[in-house]
Amino acid sequence: MKDNNSVRTNRRNFLKGSTLLGAGLLTVPLVSLANRRSMSNTEGLYIIGPKEGYAPQIGTLLSTMTMMRTWVINNVKNLTVEELDFQIDEQSNSIGAMLLHLAATERYYQLNTFEELEWGTWNDEIKKEWDVPMGLGEKGREEIKGHDIDYYLSKLEEVREITKNEFARRGDDWLNKTEPFFQNQPTNNYCKWFHVCEHESNHNGQIKFIKKRLPS
Repeated sequence: MKDNNSVRTNRRNFLKGSTLLGAGLLTVPLVSLANRRSMSNTEGLYIIGPKEGYAPQIGTLLSTMTMMRTWVINNVKNLTVEELDFQIDEQSNSIGAMLLHLAATERYYQLNTFEELEWGTWNDEIKKEWDVPMGLGEKGREEIKGHDIDYYLSKLEEVREITKNEFARRGDDWLNKTEPFFQNQPTNNYCKWFHVCEHESNHNGQIKFIKKRLPS
């Protein structure tokens, strides 16, 4: 058990540190935006199941997506602009382009499932922002470059916040809403959002492949 003198000393040290921090006189190591995001997503990361604030199946789906997203962030968080722009050959996509592609994919599935818009019928402003990263290819190689990792992670986070807010407004029955979609086959919202997650897993594997071939 601590004696009273020790308790008083600890309290004085805490108050002193708080005062200096508030006055801007105490130096605190800076943590990059990418590392802060990675650190903030680790609690309960490996528990796949319902989440507070969401219907049970929707929360379970979101927990899977959150785990996958954290793996992606951990995979790219320390990359430089040059590494994010690196292409193995003239036909390949850069890591940066694939990260923006993941954001674009999620954005378009939001429009299709939350706003119930037929695929590709969204307005020109949305297409201007997201069509190139969605399609990648030559335009993607030409236009998606020169950004640091915080740029890409901010885009991913911005889109994911929309998904989380929209998920919270819906019940599990929404996941079962079905319409012709993949190759005109009946497809429900659960399948569409599972695809968003597994699509991210697929590109995470590609990112790991490219990282191993970065110039040393």
